Amino acid sequence: MEALIAFGTTLLTLRLAGLLFARWRVRRSAELAAWAAALLAYALASGALAWGAAAGWSGAPFRLYYLFGGLLTAPLLGVGSLLLAGRRSALPAGLLYTGLAVGVMVAVPLTEPVAGAAIPDAGEHLELFPARALAIAGNSLGTLAVVAVALRTLRRRPLGNSLVLAGVAVAATGSALFGTGEAETAASLAVAALLLSAGFLARR
Repeated sequence: MEALIAFGTTLLTLRLAGLLFARWRVRRSAELAAWAAALLAYALASGALAWGAAAGWSGAPFRLYYLFGGLLTAPLLGVGSLLLAGRRSALPAGLLYTGLAVGVMVAVPLTEPVAGAAIPDAGEHLELFPARALAIAGNSLGTLAVVAVALRTLRRRPLGNSLVLAGVAVAATGSALFGTGEAETAASLAVAALLLSAGFLARR
């Protein structure tokens, strides 16, 4: 059941990413491409959840889950928000960060082999530096950018920004709201992605 729910979330978030990519093809707004990439990262993280739930956790699904869910989603959301606010330097910075995150997760060794049926705890398998420190910095700065831009433009785009802020809140508190298993984590990803995509489309 956990694998089916995670797989369903993967299909849903892929569809949402596709909607944003389609809007980007029409408008060619860089922020839409960044938001679509963030939702694609959500989809790939959900796919890794489905893999781990179906076949048991090992190094490969854990690395994919941590890369797309832990390292990339929030920073890409933040890049999109900064681009919406006119900060064009966010695009090359986001591309540089993405390359760094991929390189770190490919190269960094695991301190302990990954095994079992539960979502692995990153603290048990990754050293603080560089992978976990990079995730902390990327998530903190990305979330700060999303929240700051949404609050700054709340009066101009009340519906879209309220949905985005709700999506960020669900993403940040998903484990407390839904639980920590694969199915619960996938459900929180689905709700956050729905709120965020609705907010992005309402903004543009």
